Amino acid sequence: MTTTPHPLVTRARRLAHDLLVPHAERVDQEGVPASHVEAVKRAGLLGVVGPKDGGADAPVAVARETAEILAGACCSTWFVQTQHHTPVKLLATYDSPVREQLLRPLATGELLAGIAFAHVRAFPRVPVRAVPERGGWRFEGTVPWYTGWGLNDVMLLAGVTDTAEVVFVVAGAREQSGLSASAPMRLAALTAARTVSLELDGLWVPEESVVLRTSQEEFALVDLPRAANASPAVFGVASAALHLVARAPDGEETARSLRAWLDEVRREAYALADHPVPHACVPDRLAVKTRAYDVLRAATTAAIVAGGGRSMDLGSRAQRLAREGMFLLVQGQTAEARRTHLGSLASG
Repeated sequence: MTTTPHPLVTRARRLAHDLLVPHAERVDQEGVPASHVEAVKRAGLLGVVGPKDGGADAPVAVARETAEILAGACCSTWFVQTQHHTPVKLLATYDSPVREQLLRPLATGELLAGIAFAHVRAFPRVPVRAVPERGGWRFEGTVPWYTGWGLNDVMLLAGVTDTAEVVFVVAGAREQSGLSASAPMRLAALTAARTVSLELDGLWVPEESVVLRTSQEEFALVDLPRAANASPAVFGVASAALHLVARAPDGEETARSLRAWLDEVRREAYALADHPVPHACVPDRLAVKTRAYDVLRAATTAAIVAGGGRSMDLGSRAQRLAREGMFLLVQGQTAEARRTHLGSLASG
């Protein structure tokens, strides 16, 4: 969608063309293989936001474009690997004992990380509680969604204390004393991403595995603009759908019109995400995020229409993109984002 002259963008496009797109329908039905994650690693894309000591320290525009490319090629593979970047950024930002141990292996892709903290957004409900115990922390509760189970080596886990402090730790992403996983969830979209729920029944993590301790208020303040920004994956999946529309009989003009709309919303979304004041313009961010969903819905619907009856086959690329688009409507959804989106739908 852009021509950023960066090696990681070139590698992402090559990976998408040679591996991800040709196998995306099979992966959708069978699951993301470890070989796909290894290919993302070899391309250097697991370190896109990592510091120069092990990672690429790439500009944010490059991180966005590579995310668009991967999501448009195989959204399940994108979703597994996108979890990895948050622990890398957090470890790079905050000094902690575990940083020295894990930052470089994560930035190089030697280790793959997942995340287990979206449930913190449910506060004042506390799905996972963190309790200080024996020179470390004990975690109790349920992580409703955890992606990449069986692929990840470690996870960034968060719990909330009785004093409303959020404790982030790194723990092994495997069954162990105090940690068990459900069977993989069967979902309408992205079942391939190996999502489970995690039961925490006294999982103990040593103090030296703590990445960050912060108040719930501070977490919410930092999380607000991040959750209000449109995801690059939305633009990647929409663009892939328009590529199908453009190739269909009578689809070229529709694709051209929708692409102009997509490019306009994309520019607005990224301009807001780059605002120098991180917490500014949240209503505007949410409004543009909702418009991005409108473009996504139009693009994937157009791909279904252009494909005709063939779109009902589970092996249809148009159908896969439409289901992935449905997933992106609720991925990382907050209460405020849901209210804004429903309000926009109600107003036509």
